[in-house]
Parts: sequence; C-alpha cells; structure tokens
Amino acid sequence: MDDLKKRALDYHQFPKPGKLSVESSKPCATQQDLSLAYTPGVAAPVLEIEADPANAYKYTNKGNLVAVITDGTAVLGLGNVGALAGKPVMEGKAVLFKRFADIDVFDIEVNAATPDDFIQTVVNIAPTFGGINLEDIAAPHCFYIENELKKRLDIPVFHDDQHGTAVIVAAALLNALELQSKTLPRAKIVFLGAGAAGCSCAKLLKLMGATNIIMVDRKGVLDTARDDLHDNNRALAIAPGQVNTLAEAMQGADVFIGVSAKNGLPAELVGLMAPNPVIFALANPDPEILPSQVWAVRQDAIMATGRSDFPNQVNNALCFPYLFRGALDAKAKQITEDMKVAAAKALSALAREPVPQAVLDAYQLQSLSFGKDYIIPKPFDPRLMAYVAGAVAQAAKAGE
Repeated sequence: MDDLKKRALDYHQFPKPGKLSVESSKPCATQQDLSLAYTPGVAAPVLEIEADPANAYKYTNKGNLVAVITDGTAVLGLGNVGALAGKPVMEGKAVLFKRFADIDVFDIEVNAATPDDFIQTVVNIAPTFGGINLEDIAAPHCFYIENELKKRLDIPVFHDDQHGTAVIVAAALLNALELQSKTLPRAKIVFLGAGAAGCSCAKLLKLMGATNIIMVDRKGVLDTARDDLHDNNRALAIAPGQVNTLAEAMQGADVFIGVSAKNGLPAELVGLMAPNPVIFALANPDPEILPSQVWAVRQDAIMATGRSDFPNQVNNALCFPYLFRGALDAKAKQITEDMKVAAAKALSALAREPVPQAVLDAYQLQSLSFGKDYIIPKPFDPRLMAYVAGAVAQAAKAGE
C-alpha cells in the first residue's frame, strides 16, 4: 500500500500537478485567428445567442460540456473530506468522461453551508453547461439537491452515485439471474445499505419488474413502523413484523446486494440463501464479503464486487460517460427513467455478445464469454459507445 500511495501521489504531481488541462479547439496562430477568436469577431456569435439561446449549442462548447460538481460530503469511502479535498476525484471523473465518451468537463468544487446554497450555486453556473453530473454528495441531501435541480434546470442532471450504480447493478443482475435460471419478478432481493446507491438501485429494479425487495440498514430492516425514514427510502419499506434482521431477511433470498461497508455480510448468512444465489458485494475498496469467503460456503453462487481484481466488476464507468453522451447527442432536457432502463438493457445485451480481441488484449486474457465470471461488459470495450449511448439517445427521442 505504501508503494501504491507513492505511485498515486507521483501520478497526480508529475510532470505537472493535476489530471486536467484546457486546450483550444480552434487555431490561434495569426492576427486573423485572434480577431475571430476574440474581438471583434466574437461579437457575431454573442448576438446570435442573444437572439436565440439555442444557438449556444451551435457556436460554443455547451453541447459537449458537463459540470462534475461536489460539495465533498461523501467522497469515495473517505466521507466528508470537504470540497477541496474532493477535487482529485472530480478531476478523475473528468478524465473518464473524456477517455470513454469524448465529453469535456469542468470540475466544480463548492463550499456550501446548506443544500439550498449548493443548489443556487449550480443554478447560477448552469448556463455554461450541457449537463450536470452531481458527485459524492451525502444522503439524504443528495436526493433533495438532485430533485430541486431537475425542477429548475432545462439540461440533464444526474447523480452518478445513485443512478450510475443502479444502471450497472440492473444490467448485471438481469444476466446473473438468467444464468441462475431465475427472473427479476420472482427473485427475493435483499439490500444491505439504504443510502443513495441502495435506494436508487432498489427503485430501478422495482421499475424493471422486481416485486420482493427487503432493505436493511445499520438499524435493521426498513419497515413502515420506523420513524427515522426519509422520503427516498420510506417508499421501499415493508410492512412491520415480516422480518426484523439481516439474518431473517437472508433466509431463502435469491439475491444479496451490498452497498454498505466492509465485512457487512457474515459468511454464515450466505448459507441461508436459496439455491443458485446472486451476491453483489459492492462496498469499496473492501466488499461486504470476499469471493473466497462466498466460495467456501456456496459453490453455486454468482459473485460481483466493485473491484477490478475480481471478476464482474460493477463499475460506474460503464454508464455515466455513455448515458451523458446519448443525452447530449439527443439534446435531452433531462435523464428519464426510460433512458436509464435503456442503458441497463443495452449493457446486459452487450455482455452476451462475442468479446472482441481488443478487449482480450486490454485485459491480457485468452478468452472471455458470457457466463458466471462475465455478466457485465469491460470498461475498455469499444462497443459501449454504440450500444449504450445509442440506446439512451433513442430512448430520449422516443420520450419527446
């Protein structure tokens, strides 16, 4: 870990600090270039945009520019580190947007005393951008912030920690259930973690047909008798008295989805699950349970984590670049549930296709095919743009 720390710090510091730079997309080598880039020539597009704001998409980079914005209250697994300390993560997100979908990003770190202050800041700077990606904002404020911004802005607003995770989980689960000869409507699904990611995952799965979901947090099962629930998890609560503990919930469960913390799932509870279970242990960097611990109890399980050193990595990089690419290409005013479902189904379908040699080379693999160790595409699959962005753009246009 000391070596990793040094390499990471060197990576961020040299040859110059940070991971982003701004480069001109137009020549500026002559006096004529200068007169077009700035005064007097720049007045022409200014007046065109004044006459019709839609011309900003024609004469500026607005249509390919996304703001990655945080208040630093829930950065990775590090917690409330503050806005400035979250900047390396926002820069990293920008790198992924550019690398995978050729989308430009300004990372914005906001010191905000209240959620309303944060909202007003985003509203004030929104004219610059074609889309807003909210990042690393703690629950329950993240729900309120996203909902208010969606009401007040006419560009896509997306909280990746919620919805990016949900799209990938849904795609992977569709495939895992099929391989285990199960279906989403009939599966008993247990969530450990009822924060931003857990609630969004559960809601998307319900939208796609799940009917039996039990949510568990550090205080126990979410049921309607609890008085500490908020609007975003109250809708997921079950009637009181059915089950009270994680152990009771895991009895006969088909699916476990962990979006909580290290070692959250004791190995003995895996043994209580139904035959051919699906286990997604997504806490990072240390999952709720390690694959080796699962295999020691259940050889019939399909396992996924958030880590790249195990098979079936649930990685948000499979979603947010392409979701925004499709939304921007369609000039969508918001990201709808239909667009998220389209992204999930496209990812699910891509994993069933033959894997090209370029992907095998990128991961130094001899072979890879749809099965228990490959239920979700790899992030460096070049077909993701066509599959996912295309499906999202089509769904956006269908919903107009």
